[in-house]
Amino acid sequence: MAKQATELRYTVRLRVVFNYFGQFCLVLAALTLVPLLMSLLLGDTAISLRYGLVTSGLAILGAGLARLRTPAMVQSNEAMVLVALIFLFTPLVMSYPMMATGMAFGDALFEAISGVTTTGLSTKTTLVAAPPSYLFGRAWMQWYGGLGIVVFSLALVVQPGLMAKGLTAADTEHDDLVGGTRTHARLVLKVYGALTILGILGAWLTGMGTLDGILYTLAAVSTGGFAPHDSSLGALGWPAQVWITLLCLSGAIPLLFYYRKVRTTRHSAVESLQLRAVVVASFGVFLAVGGTMSLRGDMAWPQILHHAPLLAVSAQTTAGFSSISCGELDAGSKLVLIFSMLVGGGMGSTAGGFKLLRLLIVLSVFRLVLLRTCLPRHAVIEPRLAGRRLQEGEIHAALLLILLFMAVVALSWLFFVAMGYDPLDSLFEVVSATGTVGLSVGLSRETLPSLLKSVLCLDMLMGRLEIIAWLVLLYPGAWFGRRMEGI
Repeated sequence: MAKQATELRYTVRLRVVFNYFGQFCLVLAALTLVPLLMSLLLGDTAISLRYGLVTSGLAILGAGLARLRTPAMVQSNEAMVLVALIFLFTPLVMSYPMMATGMAFGDALFEAISGVTTTGLSTKTTLVAAPPSYLFGRAWMQWYGGLGIVVFSLALVVQPGLMAKGLTAADTEHDDLVGGTRTHARLVLKVYGALTILGILGAWLTGMGTLDGILYTLAAVSTGGFAPHDSSLGALGWPAQVWITLLCLSGAIPLLFYYRKVRTTRHSAVESLQLRAVVVASFGVFLAVGGTMSLRGDMAWPQILHHAPLLAVSAQTTAGFSSISCGELDAGSKLVLIFSMLVGGGMGSTAGGFKLLRLLIVLSVFRLVLLRTCLPRHAVIEPRLAGRRLQEGEIHAALLLILLFMAVVALSWLFFVAMGYDPLDSLFEVVSATGTVGLSVGLSRETLPSLLKSVLCLDMLMGRLEIIAWLVLLYPGAWFGRRMEGI
């Protein structure tokens, strides 16, 4: 079997990668026009110049590469390599405009990776003197990173078919949310855009200023968490805090759930299950965090009822907003939030983590194992979830992804502990990065050693693309061997 698979294997074709990478560059150039125009409106000449150079360079590079003739069919390994390359390339390019604020390249790259992966971790100690164009630029990165540059490209330039199906394969399991076609990608874009517009309008109605309303909304619907103020949600009144928290919840639910509710009579049992799972999980984390806070005894109940639900939703949706410094939390609360951040929100949403649906699949299999101990030997029973039979491949994929997430967290945690950092705080920071959450106990700062900053950057990239795409990029068999011919 292994020999047959080797003989049938086709390696990545560079012409295909270059061509579609060029198309991605054109999309990125168009997206960069937005912060360019914003910086011009705000009168920030230094950042405007840098955005102008980036936009021009991307357009020239993209136009040149997109002219290459390519085969009509694109392989899965080529699609995954493209996705990985664009998530590497984007923060490298976008770190240049961010350096206009005086940031060193390493910190600017950290910030850009955190933005594109919708994590929200930052090495900046304060945002007091940060230019508005800088704040908008990183919030905008989170907004288009939340849905994925890949989906934008599918919606705007890539032709539908098997190739598009491959490009969205990493995040379209179970009911195929994005659908793998340009048409379905556009539907998701419509939902995402509607949530954003609704979010901005609601933010203004709750008393936020124009710029703050836009920045908080962009970071909330993308479950990114880049707040324009040092105190995150603490800078807002309680109506605004509630509204932003609801936006985070909306982003952690499969996006086509809204479209199907409003425009069609078709309902997905899997999407409905994920909606309930996100709400129930958030409520459970709220109870657990509130309970550990009360046991500590140094926080009054009004404070607990204020901070605990905000932290619970922020962790479960992987949004990363906070109304209190996580460094002040007790050990029990940190442990609860660590597990919540690791699991994350629903599949087909903007949330990170290894996803609640995968946890439900594993729990379903575990329940089946226990049930079989009570059944006759010859009884036939199949694992099911939301009324549908689970395929063996789905179960294996869920178990593999959870295992890989755990392995990345464990290895990254080892670096922090080996360099003398507190084990619990280190685990919190690593899980926050891998789950693309952004909650921090204070380890992510300018003085953090470069090695550990690099570890967190790798964690954010790994978590955003759920690891497999990076393994394909590094797999020698994807590059060396027989290539498929034909156009």
